[in-house]
Amino acid sequence: MSAGLVIGIISGVVVLIVLIWFISTWNRLVRLEENVNKSWADIDVLLKQRYDMIPNLVNIVQGYAKHEREIFEQFALARQAASGALSSGNVKAVGAAEGTLAGLMPRINMVAEQYPELKADTSFVNLQNQLVALENQVSDRREFYNASATNWNAGIQMIPTSIVAGMKNAMRRDLFEVTDPVQREAVQIQF
Repeated sequence: MSAGLVIGIISGVVVLIVLIWFISTWNRLVRLEENVNKSWADIDVLLKQRYDMIPNLVNIVQGYAKHEREIFEQFALARQAASGALSSGNVKAVGAAEGTLAGLMPRINMVAEQYPELKADTSFVNLQNQLVALENQVSDRREFYNASATNWNAGIQMIPTSIVAGMKNAMRRDLFEVTDPVQREAVQIQF
């Protein structure tokens, strides 16, 4: 065999190996990215459901506690901010808005505690139970999204995958974190 033929075969094999690596890396990045997109879409659906339920809960409580106007206005503003952040797809803004809403939820429950007839209202109890179920689902989905986003972020930064990620214009994804410092404090119950 001539040296030119051997060099040509070796070059062809190297090019084929690089091409196979490039295609498999690209496909892996696509799969990771789609996993992040799907997990965010799951959260999006649950949060929209919750944002639609909150006004119903507020209206029921408002019927019993008309003088608690300030909390209802705060809820309306927080819900509007959360909805807007969700529509824009800004994960950090959704986390901040969720923190604000989460900080207001105990206040609604505190108002409800002052009205025994409200606590006995089946509509109120059903909505509260549905919201708790949604909260649990959002928490589970947030965990899955954060794991997906972390895998994506690690994948696009690792060498040599980062070369393909650069060609794909891959961007880091923010984690979905509740940014309200009150949420991180221990809950104090007083009797």
